[in-house]
Amino acid sequence: MLGSPLRCCYGCLRTTEGKHELKKLIIEGGRPLAGTIRTAGAKNAVLPMMAAGLLSHGTLKLRGAPRLVDVRFMTRVLRDLGAQAEQAQNGDMEINASGDIKGEASWDLVRRMRGSLCVMGPMLARLGRARVSMPGGCVFGVRPIDVHLKGFEALGAKIRLESGYIVAETPAGGLRGASMYLGSAFGSSVLGTANVMMAASLAKGTTVIQGAACEPEIVALADTMNAMGARVTGHGSPIIEIEGVDELGDAEIDVIPDRIEAGTYILLGAMTGGAVRVTGCRPDHLLVLLNMMKSAGLSFEVGPDWVETKPCDPKDVRPLSTDISTNVYPGFPTDLQAQWMALMTLGDGISIITERIYHDRWTHIPELQRLGADIRRQTTASVVRGVEGLSGAPVTASDLRASAALVMAGLVAEGTTEVHRMYHLDRGYEAMEERLEALGAGVLRDEEDD
Repeated sequence: MLGSPLRCCYGCLRTTEGKHELKKLIIEGGRPLAGTIRTAGAKNAVLPMMAAGLLSHGTLKLRGAPRLVDVRFMTRVLRDLGAQAEQAQNGDMEINASGDIKGEASWDLVRRMRGSLCVMGPMLARLGRARVSMPGGCVFGVRPIDVHLKGFEALGAKIRLESGYIVAETPAGGLRGASMYLGSAFGSSVLGTANVMMAASLAKGTTVIQGAACEPEIVALADTMNAMGARVTGHGSPIIEIEGVDELGDAEIDVIPDRIEAGTYILLGAMTGGAVRVTGCRPDHLLVLLNMMKSAGLSFEVGPDWVETKPCDPKDVRPLSTDISTNVYPGFPTDLQAQWMALMTLGDGISIITERIYHDRWTHIPELQRLGADIRRQTTASVVRGVEGLSGAPVTASDLRASAALVMAGLVAEGTTEVHRMYHLDRGYEAMEERLEALGAGVLRDEEDD
């Protein structure tokens, strides 16, 4: 292991292409929402699933992949490495890495999105060598990648840092299965678990990962690998076992629904007092959110693959202020913290929101304050005193989930809200403004002012 910790962010598209940076969302608040919105495929699941295509000399088909900026960018990464990758208009993705694969992921690509780091495990497993640029930073804090490297070293890889690149090489005979613990001070690493799982899939012998992430996205990756011919068991628990195989083949599998997108739209429906049915979701992936919504006195119904919020006048029926603390799955997701805070700005009372995953993930606070929210940060927690109403104002999005929280607040604020830097939202929400318009929201995407 390298002497000092290597850190980077959870995932951030630091630069964008075309005119994404020049867009803003104009929102006329106060309109009642009603209708149905279907959950798209999970962004945080599909990126490692796409990377798993590098493990096989066959074809991997991913049905229902979301059409997002991050997915398009990961497609570019795979192509740059030598794979064929195409996404159809309906979202279905096809990846074929039967040809020669490069052993280097360049700085120009990896710096833009931390999620592209998940190609390292497959490259190391297939080629015996991987040279990947250190990922870029993010506005809400650092995230260690030591977990990834610790896992690779346990499998026998030698790691060094070279001119801003992480270089991993296997010994003669390739990677070998091992027992390891991948927990850290930040909790279980989802991307670290995914990377080591993929590296171990072609190692000789059996690998046991203790302290593994239990998120549904890890289960989805394991199911994908098993469909390709891998032997992964225990996924969904803190102990995962991978029996190495000689090769992986063709597979076709559905991308799981995005629990964060579904949770965002459920909270949006509740916050606006709308009768909004979110379909195509997995309520079992949302149990902690639904439980917190009950505690907040919010009315909703749950079906086998849908959740529907009940109509009410948010001016008359305010949510009860309810404390939450983020944690690894099945705890409250850090990716819904900003959206919950937006809901609590209108709560009846005082709520305390504690961030245990990313202690600096509070960039949405000053922007919500611009809309009239009463929020005070205290180190790893924030105190939200509910107000009776918000008022529209120009705000600036700083990251993906903060963007969603500002859109939610804008939809209930009196007057007009402009959310600038909309390219963040495009990373994780497919055509959000079109879907909100279908619910009756007054939203318009426009060019940024010069």
